[in-house]
Amino acid sequence: MAYLIKLLKKTQIAEGTMAFEFEKPKGYSFIAGQATDWTLINPDETDAEGNGRSFSLACAPGEPVLRLATRMRDTAFKRCLKRMPMGGEISIDDAWGEFVLDADDSVESVFLCGGIGITPFYSMMKEATLRHMSRNMTLFFSNKTPKDAPLRDEVNEFAAKNPSIAVIETMVEVDDSWTGERGFIDKPMLERHIKDLLKPIYYIAGPPQMVAAMNKMLLGAGIHDDRIRLDEFQGY
Repeated sequence: MAYLIKLLKKTQIAEGTMAFEFEKPKGYSFIAGQATDWTLINPDETDAEGNGRSFSLACAPGEPVLRLATRMRDTAFKRCLKRMPMGGEISIDDAWGEFVLDADDSVESVFLCGGIGITPFYSMMKEATLRHMSRNMTLFFSNKTPKDAPLRDEVNEFAAKNPSIAVIETMVEVDDSWTGERGFIDKPMLERHIKDLLKPIYYIAGPPQMVAAMNKMLLGAGIHDDRIRLDEFQGY
């Protein structure tokens, strides 16, 4: 089913990254981690990829609004999205996707992502915080620098409010003032923060190359593939 929704707010949430907040249709429901298709209405420019894109819902199911967050690459879709006036309309479909938390909430969830790959995990962690859930979640969040990390303050706030949430930030291009983890996510980094690598269920989100690299790393660490969930962001 298609819904026309109005733009309420747009915000820069990191270097080159924006969030767009829309009204939520009455009765619209989704599961944290799911995505939907977003389609521009009669845009003033288009390209070979058309007027629609798929994005994770960067909000919790319990929130009164719907949010799209994306890197602002120079494409017709994103130029039109950035220019959209308050009250401008976009079309969305029903939510879809199986990149959601496992039904067994006694198993630790480990999230691996970089950059805008944070969006499905933001949804999961915000929902857990709003509902005071005790499911153990550990986020490994990789970025070039702190200013490049979208929704960084928000996810750290979830960890501050919810003792079941841990956020491990790692930066690739920082000076000695950075005191956290450095470099790309790898097995030794996981071992520093996860007691038993074989017990959690792992969720990986981001561009295909990053997802493939993290999946290969986990398999090489002895993680069985039935404990790994993947969400590839195509052309984000």
